[in-house]
Amino acid sequence: MKSTTPSFTIGVEEEYLLVDRQTRDVVNDPPAELLEQCRAIDGERFVEPELLRSQIEVNTRVCRKASEIRENLSHLRSIVVNTSNQYGLAPIAASTHPFARWQVQHHTHKSRYDMLSRNMRSLARRVMVCGMHVHVGIEDDDMRIQLMSQFTNFLPLLLALSTSSPFWEGQETGLKSYRIPVFDTFPRTGLPEHYQSFREYEQQVEILRSVGVLDDATVIWWDLRPSDRYPTLEMRITDMCTDIEDAIGLAALTQALMRYLYRLQLQAKPLKDYPHFLVDQNRWRAIRYGYDEGLIDFSNAKVLPIKAWLEDIIDRVSEDAAELGCLHELQQVLRIPQRGTSAHQQLALYQQARSAGNDHQQALSQVVDFLVEKTVEGI
Repeated sequence: MKSTTPSFTIGVEEEYLLVDRQTRDVVNDPPAELLEQCRAIDGERFVEPELLRSQIEVNTRVCRKASEIRENLSHLRSIVVNTSNQYGLAPIAASTHPFARWQVQHHTHKSRYDMLSRNMRSLARRVMVCGMHVHVGIEDDDMRIQLMSQFTNFLPLLLALSTSSPFWEGQETGLKSYRIPVFDTFPRTGLPEHYQSFREYEQQVEILRSVGVLDDATVIWWDLRPSDRYPTLEMRITDMCTDIEDAIGLAALTQALMRYLYRLQLQAKPLKDYPHFLVDQNRWRAIRYGYDEGLIDFSNAKVLPIKAWLEDIIDRVSEDAAELGCLHELQQVLRIPQRGTSAHQQLALYQQARSAGNDHQQALSQVVDFLVEKTVEGI
């Protein structure tokens, strides 16, 4: 296939958990009318069901700039918020709920989700987690594969800046992103494989398809994958960003990094592909600490604080961000370590509530209230 300059268009998917405003718990069987009302308001199917009935997904249109993502996400969040409110419910933009139990969840009856439930059994209900996915338009098949390998080293950084899942079933997990270990119980997850060509990737997918392991490549759930539906690379490692500005900033960073890596490919100066053994150490650090303990710079064999990582990367991709019209949104990621991710804020709020004399459940309920309020902030 002849190489063409990528469009670097961008699209974002967000997944929310629906909670009861009175109990603060996840609603395992929300009214079917809720989804239909959301779709009727938008006029197009940019609001979708997810694997569990307690989840709802939104998808932006194909956008050129991060500012369009802001407009789209604000519109979609407001639709879900306003419609849910009519039923005494609210969406939370977080990757886990502070105290809900997965055992009482029900999967959505849809052919794809019925299949996943049959194949994954209890794991399908246990995966009561939400994520944010960013699609970037890379129309050339082989270029998508090349950039997938190059981008892998940056995946832990994106996770570290997005963490929002420190609690699970009423327990403080000690991790900033508990979502990742939960989701990693599924097969075909984790860091993407390295391939020399798109054909090599297709051949391996075909082997699994031919023996009935998978119907298509949509059930490959790597942290970064070639989309099976669109000519995009889909970044999937990030937790849900409670703050919409964080979501927009990380989308801009993803888009700018893709163009930067493409520019290096054209100059025949691609970055080194580090082994999964090394990159997975940074992935674990992001899961465990977020950005608190820094990430490993493999080229110099030392741990760098997040500030050094961000300053270096933003310096490298500023030219690309300017060309893409997302320089302002890109610089917003510098704010994240200054005030903390959603995970940091949830943990701080929980500790404050406990120190103020609230019991464990009351403190967790206050965290849910924070998530409800923060999800609508700025939209």
